[in-house]
Amino acid sequence: MRFALSTEQLDFAAELRKILDAGQVPAAVRAWADGDTGKGRALLRQVAEMGVFGLLVDEQYGGAEATPVDLTVALVELGRAAVPGPTIESAAVIPALLQGLPDPEPARRWLPALTGGGLLGTIAFDEPQRSIALDAETVDLVLVAGDGRISLGRRTPDSGEAVDPTNAAAADAASAPGQAAAGAAGDASGGSAAPASGSGSTGARASVPSPLASIDPARKLFGITADELVADGEDVQEAIDYAFDHGVLACAAQLLGAGRAILDQTTNYAKQRKQFGRAIGEFQAVKQQLADVLIALDLAEPLLYRAALTLDSPDRTRDVSAALVACGDAAHRAARAGLQVHGAIGYTAEYDLSVWLTRVTALRTAWGTADFHRARIATALRDRPAS
Repeated sequence: MRFALSTEQLDFAAELRKILDAGQVPAAVRAWADGDTGKGRALLRQVAEMGVFGLLVDEQYGGAEATPVDLTVALVELGRAAVPGPTIESAAVIPALLQGLPDPEPARRWLPALTGGGLLGTIAFDEPQRSIALDAETVDLVLVAGDGRISLGRRTPDSGEAVDPTNAAAADAASAPGQAAAGAAGDASGGSAAPASGSGSTGARASVPSPLASIDPARKLFGITADELVADGEDVQEAIDYAFDHGVLACAAQLLGAGRAILDQTTNYAKQRKQFGRAIGEFQAVKQQLADVLIALDLAEPLLYRAALTLDSPDRTRDVSAALVACGDAAHRAARAGLQVHGAIGYTAEYDLSVWLTRVTALRTAWGTADFHRARIATALRDRPAS
């Protein structure tokens, strides 16, 4: 199995990284956390213009019909830059879901706008591992999927008064800092549903509900209930399962990118920070920590690309779960080492490193816990036909 990227893929990654480096992403992330999504949306439009949201989309809907490996390359770069917004949902999950439906009408309705960057989407799955929707108050399309049904999302009836989504002042107030309390267990999933709903010309838009708790203030999470039915049936459940695994793969890719970004920042810091007249990177304890992080990331990367290559095979579930566990552990190791090497400044929210540290913590559980994915791997190995 070939894991080396092609020249075209490496060039695409380099060009995307150049655009993201120029985009002042940490400032956009902090503004997004404060309820000002303007900078982040502008950044995402640039990402869309690069074709990222259309990589998995058929040409008939304006996409590039590229491979999952191409998408993985792009998502690693989005993770490396810590781009805000529902990129996993818009670039991977929703395209895979809508194109897997037996009825092409939902794909015709939403994919062209999604591909062009004029529409952002999010999705909640009717299961404990992903029962929340990211940035539901910001996006243009909110979907709920589970039990063989796909529906538009709406706020729960006991959630209080709805807020007119066209009222920008009310919207900003409802998504202001403090609404999203910092938690210690990563992204929340399950639990009582917070309000969310609304409808727009292209689909359902959340009407400024109160978010659930998230360790990452730039990731606003919302409970969603189903409203208008989009599709149902046995084939629909297969599309839902397929789309969920796209989300797992995309999350693993972003974790790998975030881990590499933390390692780069920490290595540069260790070369510049001096103690006792020497750069701290010269000390064996620091070098050993950074070397362990590099090894962990390098060992996780082949699992990620294997999962991308086998996404349409019977090994799909096992491989995406293995990729997420490996990339999550490697990114977590990078975050711990980064925090320790940076010392006291690593704990401050004002320092840019905090953007990646909180992102890694949130993503590790955003698409299922490590226990959930290890159980899926064990089940796949146990049920594997004897050769």
